[in-house]
Amino acid sequence: MNLTNQEKSSKAEFGWVMFDWANSSYSLVISTALFPIFFIANTDPTISIFGINTTNSSIYAFAVSFAYILICILSPVLSGIADYGGRRKFFMILFTTLGSIACSSLYFFNGMQNLIFGIMAFILASASHAGSLVFYDAYLSELVPPKRSDKLSAKGYAYGYIGSVILLIFNIIVIQKPDLLNLPDVKSATKLAFLTVGVWWFGFSQFSFFYLPKDVPKRDKSFSIADGIEELKKAWNIIKLNPNIKNYLSGFFFYSAGVQTVIYLASPFAQKELGFESQELIIIILLLQLVAIFGALGFSTLSKKKNNLYGISIMIVIWIFICILAYLVTSKWLFYVIAALVGMVLGGIQALSRSTFSKLIPADNHETTCFFSFYDVIYYLSIVIGTFAFGFVDQLTGSMRNSVLILGLFFIIGLYYISKVKKEAIRTV
Repeated sequence: MNLTNQEKSSKAEFGWVMFDWANSSYSLVISTALFPIFFIANTDPTISIFGINTTNSSIYAFAVSFAYILICILSPVLSGIADYGGRRKFFMILFTTLGSIACSSLYFFNGMQNLIFGIMAFILASASHAGSLVFYDAYLSELVPPKRSDKLSAKGYAYGYIGSVILLIFNIIVIQKPDLLNLPDVKSATKLAFLTVGVWWFGFSQFSFFYLPKDVPKRDKSFSIADGIEELKKAWNIIKLNPNIKNYLSGFFFYSAGVQTVIYLASPFAQKELGFESQELIIIILLLQLVAIFGALGFSTLSKKKNNLYGISIMIVIWIFICILAYLVTSKWLFYVIAALVGMVLGGIQALSRSTFSKLIPADNHETTCFFSFYDVIYYLSIVIGTFAFGFVDQLTGSMRNSVLILGLFFIIGLYYISKVKKEAIRTV
């Protein structure tokens, strides 16, 4: 049966948002909700690494940093190769497969018994998850015109939140009642959750691989690393001459350092500073994700009425306020308030950031993967810097509260650079 162009476009958009549905389960269940809680609960508070005593929360932060250092090194070259050789979907499939296998293998992680195995599996899964998104994000400007990118980007995040929340709810039920699946204890139920994420991630990604446009080789000869680097140079030559893109990426780097560090380290903070139990934290994170669904759609509407930069600036101000509250928080009820505020701006700032950059890319350039590689590498570098700074201050001072102040500074610097971007630079057609 021959499909019309509109039908093909609709199916491609469905395939695109389904990738968010598939891979966001890793972001929520592994990175945010269960793995950091499991890691802190099942490892010693102080661990000796190469003769140096380090807190388990610092080791977790440094593991996140290392994962994103890896992808920062690989993704620019790979994305350039993908543009040059027309192999975008190929790399999406490759990273998704590696990541889902590594995630599933966390089922065998028991804590101090096989600490190195657990850390390595987590690093590989996190790096692969990040790598797949380099190529996924690049599809956005190809699938829809700029006037529809905000809506599709927000829809992707909404799908991601809904899908991941469904899986998290299932895992919460199993963790609360492990006997439902004849599991001996909570630890076994949590390990099973790691396996379900890997299966969910790989399984639902197949919709994306089926419906997204097929790879079309762009050259008669085979691609190489040198070709990929050359494509990146072309993109950089355009970016460095565009002050609006440079200022936007600079602002994006600093506020993303704050946002992503909160995502990865909010649970260890609540565990160690406020004495939250694991099950309390899981419920908080679930509520946060539900609020984030409406936040992504709400700020998309705000940006349509005003503009993207206005929406991003408002959210950064809220993030600064969140950091101040987090530094001062001493009671659990106030942390619930903080979690609600985080949820309100979490989905919105990620969705608007992605679509805003797609509107800054020159209209006459179709090799979008290279441009998005800069966006994604800056995003991943921000995670490296943010989590490392957080872990370093925690290790230096023995208090994660002091680390929160560093995140507040990142948001202030980010707001400064975003204020320098001219709203006229954002394409609307």
